Amino acid sequence: MFARQQAVAHPDQPAIVMAGSGETVTFAEYEARANQVAHLLRDAGLRRGDHIAVLIENSPRLLEIAAGAERAGLYFTLVNTHLSADEVAYIVADSQSKALFSSVAKREVAAAAAARCPGLGRRFMTGPGPLPGGWESYDALVAGYPDSPVADESTGAAMLYSSGTTGHPKGIFRALPEESPADALAGVQLGMAFFGFRPGMTYLNPAPLYHSAPHASVAGALRLGCTVVVMERFDPERWLALVQEHRVTHCQMVPSMFSRLLRLPDEVRARYDTSSLECIVHAAAPCPVHVKRGMIDWVGPILQEYYAATEANGFTFCTSADWLAHPGTVGRPVIGELLILDENGKPCPDGTDGTVWFRGATAFEYFRDPAKTAASRSGSGDGLASTVGDVGHIGPDGYLYLTDRQSYMIISGGVNIYPQETENVLSAHPAVLDVAVIGVPNEDLGEEVKAVVQLAEPAAAGPDMERELIDYCRARLAHFKCPRSVDFAPELPRSETGKLYKRILRDAYWAGRRSSIV
Repeated sequence: MFARQQAVAHPDQPAIVMAGSGETVTFAEYEARANQVAHLLRDAGLRRGDHIAVLIENSPRLLEIAAGAERAGLYFTLVNTHLSADEVAYIVADSQSKALFSSVAKREVAAAAAARCPGLGRRFMTGPGPLPGGWESYDALVAGYPDSPVADESTGAAMLYSSGTTGHPKGIFRALPEESPADALAGVQLGMAFFGFRPGMTYLNPAPLYHSAPHASVAGALRLGCTVVVMERFDPERWLALVQEHRVTHCQMVPSMFSRLLRLPDEVRARYDTSSLECIVHAAAPCPVHVKRGMIDWVGPILQEYYAATEANGFTFCTSADWLAHPGTVGRPVIGELLILDENGKPCPDGTDGTVWFRGATAFEYFRDPAKTAASRSGSGDGLASTVGDVGHIGPDGYLYLTDRQSYMIISGGVNIYPQETENVLSAHPAVLDVAVIGVPNEDLGEEVKAVVQLAEPAAAGPDMERELIDYCRARLAHFKCPRSVDFAPELPRSETGKLYKRILRDAYWAGRRSSIV
Protein backbone atom coordinates (compact mmCIF):
# COMPACT_ATOMS: atom_id res chain seq x y z
CA MET A 1 0.00 0.00 0.00
CA PHE A 2 1.58 3.27 -1.10
CA ALA A 3 1.69 6.51 0.90
CA ARG A 4 -1.37 8.02 -0.83
CA GLN A 5 -3.48 4.94 -0.14
CA GLN A 6 -2.11 4.75 3.41
CA ALA A 7 -3.22 8.34 4.02
CA VAL A 8 -6.78 7.30 3.15
CA ALA A 9 -6.88 3.88 4.81
CA HIS A 10 -4.83 4.75 7.92
CA PRO A 11 -4.65 8.56 8.13
CA ASP A 12 -3.49 8.66 11.74
CA GLN A 13 -0.63 6.17 11.34
CA PRO A 14 2.73 7.84 11.98
CA ALA A 15 4.69 8.33 8.77
CA ILE A 16 7.67 10.15 10.28
CA VAL A 17 8.78 10.12 13.92
CA MET A 18 11.74 12.29 14.92
CA ALA A 19 13.84 10.41 17.46
CA GLY A 20 15.04 13.46 19.39
CA SER A 21 12.17 15.93 19.40
CA GLY A 22 9.42 13.34 19.19
CA GLU A 23 7.70 15.31 16.43
CA THR A 24 5.33 12.98 14.58
CA VAL A 25 3.84 13.45 11.12
CA THR A 26 0.92 11.18 10.21
CA PHE A 27 0.38 9.81 6.73
CA ALA A 28 -2.59 12.16 6.25
CA GLU A 29 -0.36 15.11 7.17
CA TYR A 30 2.53 13.88 5.03
CA GLU A 31 0.28 13.40 2.00
CA ALA A 32 -1.28 16.84 2.44
CA ARG A 33 2.03 18.62 2.89
CA ALA A 34 3.67 16.93 -0.11
CA ASN A 35 0.80 18.08 -2.31
CA GLN A 36 0.94 21.61 -0.86
CA VAL A 37 4.65 21.79 -1.65
CA ALA A 38 3.94 20.70 -5.24
CA HIS A 39 1.40 23.54 -5.56
CA LEU A 40 3.91 26.01 -4.09
CA LEU A 41 6.50 24.94 -6.64
CA ARG A 42 4.05 25.28 -9.51
CA ASP A 43 3.01 28.73 -8.26
CA ALA A 44 6.71 29.68 -8.16
CA GLY A 45 6.87 28.97 -11.89
CA LEU A 46 8.72 25.64 -11.75
CA ARG A 47 7.81 23.02 -14.32
CA ARG A 48 8.79 19.43 -15.03
CA GLY A 49 12.56 19.10 -15.36
CA ASP A 50 13.41 22.25 -13.38
CA HIS A 51 15.77 22.09 -10.39
CA ILE A 52 15.60 23.06 -6.72
CA ALA A 53 18.13 22.74 -3.88
CA VAL A 54 17.43 21.80 -0.24
CA LEU A 55 19.78 22.67 2.63
CA ILE A 56 17.98 21.34 5.71
CA GLU A 57 19.06 19.13 8.59
CA ASN A 58 17.26 15.83 9.25
CA SER A 59 13.63 16.83 9.72
CA PRO A 60 10.13 16.17 8.36
CA ARG A 61 10.41 19.39 6.35
CA LEU A 62 13.23 17.96 4.23
CA LEU A 63 11.18 14.86 3.46
CA GLU A 64 8.02 16.86 2.69
CA ILE A 65 9.86 19.18 0.30
CA ALA A 66 11.56 16.28 -1.48
CA ALA A 67 8.20 14.49 -1.80
CA GLY A 68 6.56 17.64 -3.18
CA ALA A 69 9.36 18.14 -5.71
CA GLU A 70 9.07 14.52 -6.74
CA ARG A 71 5.31 14.92 -7.33
CA ALA A 72 5.92 18.10 -9.33
CA GLY A 73 8.32 16.37 -11.71
CA LEU A 74 11.38 18.32 -10.53
CA TYR A 75 15.01 17.50 -9.90
CA PHE A 76 15.86 18.14 -6.24
CA THR A 77 19.39 18.39 -4.89
CA LEU A 78 19.84 17.62 -1.17
CA VAL A 79 22.88 19.57 -0.01
CA ASN A 80 25.29 18.41 2.69
CA THR A 81 24.49 20.53 5.75
CA HIS A 82 28.14 20.62 6.86
CA LEU A 83 29.35 22.50 3.80
CA SER A 84 30.58 26.09 3.89
CA ALA A 85 28.68 28.91 2.20
CA ASP A 86 31.02 28.83 -0.81
CA GLU A 87 30.59 25.07 -1.19
CA VAL A 88 26.79 25.34 -0.96
CA ALA A 89 26.76 28.23 -3.43
CA TYR A 90 28.74 26.18 -5.96
CA ILE A 91 26.19 23.35 -5.85
CA VAL A 92 23.16 25.67 -5.98
CA ALA A 93 24.59 27.52 -8.98
CA ASP A 94 25.94 24.45 -10.77
CA SER A 95 22.62 22.61 -10.43
CA GLN A 96 20.83 25.62 -11.95
CA SER A 97 18.39 25.52 -9.05
CA LYS A 98 15.55 28.01 -9.38
CA ALA A 99 14.65 27.83 -5.70
CA LEU A 100 16.51 27.14 -2.47
CA PHE A 101 14.86 25.69 0.63
CA SER A 102 16.64 25.95 3.97
CA SER A 103 15.99 26.19 7.71
CA VAL A 104 16.55 28.70 10.46
CA ALA A 105 19.15 26.32 11.87
CA LYS A 106 21.19 26.78 8.66
CA ARG A 107 20.28 30.46 8.27
CA GLU A 108 23.76 31.98 8.16
CA VAL A 109 25.23 29.52 5.65
CA ALA A 110 22.08 29.54 3.51
CA ALA A 111 21.89 33.35 3.36
CA ALA A 112 25.59 33.68 2.52
CA ALA A 113 25.34 31.00 -0.15
CA ALA A 114 22.24 32.54 -1.73
CA ALA A 115 23.97 35.91 -1.90
CA ARG A 116 26.63 34.28 -4.09
CA CYS A 117 23.99 32.98 -6.55
CA PRO A 118 22.63 35.93 -8.54
CA GLY A 119 20.63 33.62 -10.79
CA LEU A 120 18.69 32.08 -7.89
CA GLY A 121 14.97 32.81 -7.80
CA ARG A 122 12.80 32.08 -4.75
CA ARG A 123 14.26 31.40 -1.30
CA PHE A 124 12.23 29.64 1.37
CA MET A 125 13.16 29.09 5.02
CA THR A 126 11.44 26.89 7.58
CA GLY A 127 11.43 27.27 11.35
CA PRO A 128 10.68 29.98 13.91
CA GLY A 129 12.70 33.16 14.18
CA PRO A 130 13.66 36.13 12.02
CA LEU A 131 14.41 35.43 8.37
CA PRO A 132 17.25 36.96 6.35
CA GLY A 133 16.35 39.58 3.79
CA GLY A 134 14.86 38.17 0.62
CA TRP A 135 13.74 34.93 2.24
CA GLU A 136 10.11 33.80 2.55
CA SER A 137 8.56 31.77 5.35
CA TYR A 138 8.07 28.25 4.06
CA ASP A 139 5.76 27.34 6.95
CA ALA A 140 3.42 30.29 6.39
CA LEU A 141 3.31 29.97 2.61
CA VAL A 142 2.86 26.23 2.19
CA ALA A 143 -0.10 26.06 4.57
CA GLY A 144 -2.12 28.23 2.18
CA TYR A 145 -2.01 25.82 -0.75
CA PRO A 146 -4.47 23.01 -1.61
CA ASP A 147 -3.72 19.59 -0.15
CA SER A 148 -4.84 17.76 -3.31
CA PRO A 149 -2.40 16.68 -6.06
CA VAL A 150 -1.41 19.21 -8.71
CA ALA A 151 -3.29 18.76 -11.98
CA ASP A 152 -0.16 17.95 -14.00
CA GLU A 153 1.44 15.65 -11.43
CA SER A 154 4.50 13.76 -12.70
CA THR A 155 7.49 12.04 -11.17
CA GLY A 156 10.68 13.93 -10.34
CA ALA A 157 13.97 12.62 -8.96
CA ALA A 158 16.95 13.46 -6.80
CA MET A 159 20.04 14.87 -8.50
CA LEU A 160 22.69 14.43 -5.85
CA TYR A 161 26.30 15.54 -6.01
CA SER A 162 29.37 13.33 -5.90
CA SER A 163 32.77 15.01 -5.88
CA GLY A 164 35.27 14.40 -8.65
CA THR A 165 38.97 13.76 -8.21
CA THR A 166 39.62 17.51 -8.46
CA GLY A 167 37.27 18.09 -5.54
CA HIS A 168 34.65 19.97 -7.58
CA PRO A 169 31.25 18.36 -6.95
CA LYS A 170 29.23 17.23 -9.94
CA GLY A 171 25.54 16.41 -10.16
CA ILE A 172 24.62 12.86 -11.12
CA PHE A 173 21.97 13.30 -13.76
CA ARG A 174 19.48 10.83 -15.18
CA ALA A 175 16.35 11.21 -17.26
CA LEU A 176 13.23 11.63 -15.15
CA PRO A 177 11.11 8.51 -14.62
CA GLU A 178 8.07 8.06 -16.83
CA GLU A 179 6.09 6.30 -14.10
CA SER A 180 3.36 8.05 -12.12
CA PRO A 181 4.23 9.21 -8.58
CA ALA A 182 1.74 6.59 -7.38
CA ASP A 183 3.66 3.73 -9.02
CA ALA A 184 6.27 1.48 -7.42
CA LEU A 185 9.53 3.04 -8.57
CA ALA A 186 12.70 1.05 -9.21
CA GLY A 187 14.27 1.94 -5.86
CA VAL A 188 11.28 0.55 -3.96
CA GLN A 189 11.34 -2.64 -5.98
CA LEU A 190 15.08 -2.98 -5.28
CA GLY A 191 14.49 -2.65 -1.53
CA MET A 192 11.77 -5.27 -1.60
CA ALA A 193 13.80 -7.69 -3.68
CA PHE A 194 17.09 -7.54 -1.78
CA PHE A 195 16.50 -6.01 1.66
CA GLY A 196 13.14 -7.46 2.56
CA PHE A 197 11.34 -4.11 2.52
CA ARG A 198 7.64 -4.78 3.00
CA PRO A 199 4.40 -3.05 3.95
CA GLY A 200 4.09 -2.94 7.73
CA MET A 201 7.81 -2.71 8.50
CA THR A 202 9.25 -0.02 10.78
CA TYR A 203 12.35 1.64 9.37
CA LEU A 204 15.00 3.41 11.45
CA ASN A 205 17.20 6.00 9.77
CA PRO A 206 20.38 6.90 11.73
CA ALA A 207 22.17 8.79 8.93
CA PRO A 208 22.05 12.24 7.29
CA LEU A 209 19.21 12.42 4.79
CA TYR A 210 21.24 14.43 2.29
CA HIS A 211 23.13 11.22 1.45
CA SER A 212 21.85 9.12 -1.41
CA ALA A 213 21.24 5.77 0.32
CA PRO A 214 19.56 7.09 3.51
CA HIS A 215 17.21 9.33 1.56
CA ALA A 216 16.35 6.63 -0.98
CA SER A 217 15.64 4.11 1.78
CA VAL A 218 13.45 6.50 3.76
CA ALA A 219 11.58 7.60 0.64
CA GLY A 220 11.04 3.95 -0.29
CA ALA A 221 9.71 3.08 3.17
CA LEU A 222 7.29 6.01 3.06
CA ARG A 223 6.11 4.97 -0.40
CA LEU A 224 5.31 1.55 1.05
CA GLY A 225 3.21 3.18 3.80
CA CYS A 226 5.69 2.30 6.56
CA THR A 227 6.56 4.28 9.66
CA VAL A 228 10.03 5.83 9.56
CA VAL A 229 11.92 6.82 12.71
CA VAL A 230 14.54 9.47 11.92
CA MET A 231 17.51 10.14 14.18
CA GLU A 232 18.75 13.72 14.16
CA ARG A 233 22.23 12.31 14.70
CA PHE A 234 23.59 8.86 15.45
CA ASP A 235 24.26 7.77 19.02
CA PRO A 236 24.87 4.05 19.58
CA GLU A 237 22.92 3.54 22.80
CA ARG A 238 20.09 5.75 21.59
CA TRP A 239 19.93 3.58 18.46
CA LEU A 240 19.43 0.51 20.63
CA ALA A 241 16.74 2.25 22.66
CA LEU A 242 14.86 3.23 19.50
CA VAL A 243 15.00 -0.31 18.12
CA GLN A 244 13.42 -1.55 21.34
CA GLU A 245 10.91 1.28 21.72
CA HIS A 246 9.56 1.20 18.16
CA ARG A 247 10.12 -2.50 17.43
CA VAL A 248 12.24 -1.53 14.46
CA THR A 249 12.46 -4.15 11.71
CA HIS A 250 14.76 -2.54 9.10
CA CYS A 251 17.69 -0.15 9.12
CA GLN A 252 20.54 0.98 6.86
CA MET A 253 23.90 1.81 8.46
CA VAL A 254 27.60 2.32 7.76
CA PRO A 255 30.51 0.37 9.28
CA SER A 256 31.59 3.19 11.62
CA MET A 257 28.19 2.87 13.33
CA PHE A 258 28.82 -0.85 13.81
CA SER A 259 32.17 -0.05 15.42
CA ARG A 260 30.56 2.34 17.88
CA LEU A 261 27.84 -0.16 18.76
CA LEU A 262 30.37 -2.93 19.37
CA ARG A 263 32.37 -0.68 21.68
CA LEU A 264 29.45 -0.29 24.05
CA PRO A 265 29.91 -2.25 27.29
CA ASP A 266 28.38 -5.71 27.23
CA GLU A 267 25.91 -4.77 29.95
CA VAL A 268 24.64 -1.82 27.89
CA ARG A 269 24.12 -3.94 24.78
CA ALA A 270 22.35 -6.63 26.83
CA ARG A 271 19.97 -4.02 28.25
CA TYR A 272 18.04 -3.62 24.99
CA ASP A 273 15.81 -5.98 23.02
CA THR A 274 16.83 -6.08 19.35
CA SER A 275 14.82 -9.20 18.46
CA SER A 276 12.45 -7.23 16.21
CA LEU A 277 15.24 -6.57 13.68
CA GLU A 278 14.79 -8.40 10.40
CA CYS A 279 17.45 -6.73 8.27
CA ILE A 280 20.35 -4.31 8.65
CA VAL A 281 21.60 -3.07 5.30
CA HIS A 282 25.09 -1.64 5.02
CA ALA A 283 27.21 -0.06 2.32
CA ALA A 284 29.01 3.28 1.65
CA ALA A 285 32.37 2.09 3.00
CA PRO A 286 34.27 -1.21 3.29
CA CYS A 287 33.52 -3.02 6.54
CA PRO A 288 36.47 -4.54 8.42
CA VAL A 289 36.10 -8.30 8.73
CA HIS A 290 36.26 -8.33 12.54
CA VAL A 291 33.59 -5.65 12.79
CA LYS A 292 31.12 -7.41 10.52
CA ARG A 293 31.73 -10.74 12.19
CA GLY A 294 31.13 -9.10 15.57
CA MET A 295 27.79 -7.68 14.41
CA ILE A 296 26.64 -11.00 13.00
CA ASP A 297 27.63 -12.77 16.21
CA TRP A 298 25.56 -10.24 18.16
CA VAL A 299 22.37 -9.58 16.16
CA GLY A 300 22.40 -12.68 13.98
CA PRO A 301 22.86 -13.25 10.23
CA ILE A 302 20.58 -10.36 9.25
CA LEU A 303 23.24 -8.09 7.71
CA GLN A 304 22.81 -7.50 3.98
CA GLU A 305 25.66 -5.75 2.19
CA TYR A 306 25.78 -4.06 -1.18
CA TYR A 307 28.34 -2.17 -3.18
CA ALA A 308 27.16 0.67 -5.41
CA ALA A 309 27.81 4.34 -6.06
CA THR A 310 25.51 7.34 -6.19
CA GLU A 311 25.98 7.03 -9.95
CA ALA A 312 24.10 3.69 -9.73
CA ASN A 313 26.37 2.32 -12.43
CA GLY A 314 26.27 -1.18 -10.92
CA PHE A 315 25.20 -3.14 -7.86
CA THR A 316 26.65 -6.12 -6.02
CA PHE A 317 24.95 -7.86 -3.11
CA CYS A 318 25.65 -10.47 -0.46
CA THR A 319 23.73 -11.92 2.43
CA SER A 320 25.31 -12.72 5.78
CA ALA A 321 25.57 -16.36 4.69
CA ASP A 322 27.37 -15.31 1.50
CA TRP A 323 29.76 -13.15 3.47
CA LEU A 324 30.51 -15.78 6.11
CA ALA A 325 31.48 -18.14 3.29
CA HIS A 326 33.55 -15.41 1.61
CA PRO A 327 34.76 -13.02 4.35
CA GLY A 328 35.62 -9.56 3.10
CA THR A 329 33.57 -9.72 -0.09
CA VAL A 330 31.09 -7.03 -1.12
CA GLY A 331 29.04 -9.58 -3.04
CA ARG A 332 28.31 -10.70 -6.56
CA PRO A 333 26.84 -8.47 -9.29
CA VAL A 334 23.06 -8.45 -9.48
CA ILE A 335 22.63 -5.28 -11.58
CA GLY A 336 25.08 -4.64 -14.41
CA GLU A 337 27.84 -6.84 -15.78
CA LEU A 338 30.96 -6.69 -13.59
CA LEU A 339 34.29 -6.14 -15.35
CA ILE A 340 37.80 -5.98 -13.85
CA LEU A 341 40.06 -4.24 -16.36
CA ASP A 342 43.74 -3.34 -16.41
CA GLU A 343 45.15 0.07 -17.42
CA ASN A 344 44.84 -0.91 -21.08
CA GLY A 345 41.19 -1.83 -20.79
CA LYS A 346 41.89 -5.56 -20.94
CA PRO A 347 40.16 -8.06 -18.61
CA CYS A 348 42.17 -9.12 -15.55
CA PRO A 349 42.34 -12.79 -14.54
CA ASP A 350 40.36 -13.77 -11.46
CA GLY A 351 42.29 -12.88 -8.33
CA THR A 352 44.20 -10.02 -10.03
CA ASP A 353 43.44 -6.44 -9.08
CA GLY A 354 42.15 -3.99 -11.67
CA THR A 355 39.68 -1.16 -12.03
CA VAL A 356 36.05 -2.08 -11.29
CA TRP A 357 33.71 -1.39 -14.19
CA PHE A 358 30.03 -2.16 -14.77
CA ARG A 359 28.27 -2.47 -18.09
CA GLY A 360 24.58 -1.95 -18.73
CA ALA A 361 23.32 -0.83 -15.30
CA THR A 362 22.32 2.81 -15.81
CA ALA A 363 22.64 5.73 -18.17
CA PHE A 364 23.89 8.45 -15.83
CA GLU A 365 25.69 11.62 -16.82
CA TYR A 366 27.63 14.18 -14.81
CA PHE A 367 25.48 17.30 -15.06
CA ARG A 368 26.86 19.80 -17.55
CA ASP A 369 30.21 17.99 -17.66
CA PRO A 370 30.48 15.86 -20.82
CA ALA A 371 34.25 15.49 -20.38
CA LYS A 372 33.87 13.91 -16.94
CA THR A 373 31.04 11.73 -18.24
CA ALA A 374 33.22 10.52 -21.10
CA ALA A 375 36.17 9.87 -18.78
CA SER A 376 34.02 7.60 -16.60
CA ARG A 377 33.45 5.38 -19.64
CA SER A 378 36.69 5.65 -21.55
CA GLY A 379 38.50 2.56 -20.28
CA SER A 380 36.00 -0.14 -21.17
CA GLY A 381 36.67 -0.29 -24.90
CA ASP A 382 33.04 -0.09 -26.03
CA GLY A 383 31.81 3.03 -24.25
CA LEU A 384 28.99 1.09 -22.61
CA ALA A 385 30.67 0.45 -19.25
CA SER A 386 31.43 2.95 -16.51
CA THR A 387 33.59 3.22 -13.40
CA VAL A 388 33.91 5.40 -10.31
CA GLY A 389 37.57 4.45 -9.93
CA ASP A 390 37.52 1.65 -7.36
CA VAL A 391 40.09 -1.14 -7.58
CA GLY A 392 39.40 -4.80 -6.78
CA HIS A 393 39.39 -8.36 -8.01
CA ILE A 394 37.02 -11.24 -8.55
CA GLY A 395 37.53 -14.12 -6.13
CA PRO A 396 36.12 -17.63 -5.94
CA ASP A 397 32.51 -18.09 -7.10
CA GLY A 398 32.43 -14.65 -8.74
CA TYR A 399 32.52 -12.56 -5.55
CA LEU A 400 33.99 -9.04 -5.71
CA TYR A 401 36.67 -7.87 -3.27
CA LEU A 402 37.66 -4.19 -3.11
CA THR A 403 41.27 -3.37 -2.37
CA ASP A 404 42.02 0.22 -3.37
CA ARG A 405 40.90 3.40 -5.14
CA GLN A 406 42.45 5.05 -8.16
CA SER A 407 41.54 8.57 -7.17
CA TYR A 408 42.84 8.46 -3.57
CA MET A 409 39.36 9.32 -2.44
CA ILE A 410 39.04 8.98 1.33
CA ILE A 411 35.96 7.30 2.82
CA SER A 412 35.63 8.35 6.45
CA GLY A 413 32.59 7.05 8.28
CA GLY A 414 30.86 6.45 4.95
CA VAL A 415 31.49 10.00 3.69
CA ASN A 416 33.46 10.54 0.48
CA ILE A 417 36.30 13.07 0.78
CA TYR A 418 38.44 14.07 -2.19
CA PRO A 419 41.89 15.21 -1.03
CA GLN A 420 42.57 17.67 -3.84
CA GLU A 421 40.12 20.16 -2.41
CA THR A 422 41.79 20.07 1.00
CA GLU A 423 45.25 20.22 -0.56
CA ASN A 424 44.26 23.32 -2.50
CA VAL A 425 43.28 25.10 0.71
CA LEU A 426 46.36 24.10 2.70
CA SER A 427 48.73 24.96 -0.13
CA ALA A 428 47.54 28.58 0.14
CA HIS A 429 48.87 28.88 3.70
CA PRO A 430 52.06 30.98 3.63
CA ALA A 431 54.01 28.45 5.72
CA VAL A 432 53.27 25.52 3.39
CA LEU A 433 55.72 24.68 0.63
CA ASP A 434 54.15 21.39 -0.41
CA VAL A 435 51.28 19.25 0.87
CA ALA A 436 49.64 15.88 0.34
CA VAL A 437 46.33 14.83 1.92
CA ILE A 438 45.73 11.11 2.34
CA GLY A 439 43.47 8.68 4.14
CA VAL A 440 45.04 6.77 7.01
CA PRO A 441 43.60 3.95 9.14
CA ASN A 442 41.01 4.76 11.79
CA GLU A 443 39.48 1.87 13.71
CA ASP A 444 36.16 3.70 14.15
CA LEU A 445 35.76 5.53 10.84
CA GLY A 446 37.71 3.21 8.55
CA GLU A 447 39.85 6.12 7.39
CA GLU A 448 40.61 9.59 8.62
CA VAL A 449 42.09 12.60 6.87
CA LYS A 450 45.78 13.32 7.37
CA ALA A 451 47.93 16.04 5.82
CA VAL A 452 51.62 15.51 5.18
CA VAL A 453 53.25 18.93 4.88
CA GLN A 454 56.60 20.26 3.77
CA LEU A 455 57.13 23.66 5.38
CA ALA A 456 58.96 26.61 3.89
CA GLU A 457 60.73 26.88 7.26
CA PRO A 458 61.21 23.31 8.58
CA ALA A 459 62.06 24.58 12.06
CA ALA A 460 58.44 25.75 12.46
CA ALA A 461 57.18 22.14 12.54
CA GLY A 462 55.44 21.11 15.75
CA PRO A 463 52.10 21.01 17.59
CA ASP A 464 51.48 24.75 17.25
CA MET A 465 51.91 24.68 13.49
CA GLU A 466 49.77 21.54 13.27
CA ARG A 467 46.93 23.31 15.09
CA GLU A 468 47.36 26.42 12.97
CA LEU A 469 47.05 24.45 9.73
CA ILE A 470 44.03 22.49 10.92
CA ASP A 471 42.29 25.68 12.04
CA TYR A 472 43.20 27.38 8.76
CA CYS A 473 41.54 24.54 6.86
CA ARG A 474 38.46 24.48 9.10
CA ALA A 475 37.87 28.17 8.49
CA ARG A 476 37.57 27.48 4.77
CA LEU A 477 36.11 24.00 4.35
CA ALA A 478 33.52 21.74 5.93
CA HIS A 479 35.17 20.18 8.99
CA PHE A 480 34.83 16.60 7.77
CA LYS A 481 37.13 17.46 4.86
CA CYS A 482 39.86 18.84 7.10
CA PRO A 483 42.82 16.86 8.48
CA ARG A 484 42.55 15.41 11.95
CA SER A 485 46.32 15.45 12.15
CA VAL A 486 49.32 16.84 10.31
CA ASP A 487 52.68 15.17 9.86
CA PHE A 488 55.70 17.15 8.70
CA ALA A 489 58.22 15.88 6.14
CA PRO A 490 61.48 17.44 4.93
CA GLU A 491 60.34 16.77 1.35
CA LEU A 492 57.43 15.05 -0.39
CA PRO A 493 58.15 12.28 -2.90
CA ARG A 494 57.78 13.77 -6.38
CA SER A 495 59.11 12.85 -9.80
CA GLU A 496 61.35 15.14 -11.82
CA THR A 497 58.23 16.36 -13.61
CA GLY A 498 56.57 17.20 -10.30
CA LYS A 499 54.16 14.28 -10.05
CA LEU A 500 53.42 13.42 -6.43
CA TYR A 501 53.96 9.77 -5.55
CA LYS A 502 51.10 9.64 -3.09
CA ARG A 503 51.23 5.85 -3.01
CA ILE A 504 54.59 6.01 -1.22
CA LEU A 505 53.10 8.20 1.51
CA ARG A 506 49.97 6.06 1.93
CA ASP A 507 51.85 2.77 2.03
CA ALA A 508 53.80 3.88 5.10
CA TYR A 509 50.54 4.26 7.06
CA TRP A 510 48.83 1.15 5.70
CA ALA A 511 51.76 -1.24 6.18
CA GLY A 512 50.64 -4.59 7.55
CA ARG A 513 47.04 -4.19 6.37
CA ARG A 514 45.49 -6.68 3.97
CA SER A 515 43.72 -3.85 2.15
CA SER A 516 44.57 -0.22 1.65
CA ILE A 517 40.98 0.96 2.10
CA VAL A 518 39.91 -0.51 5.45
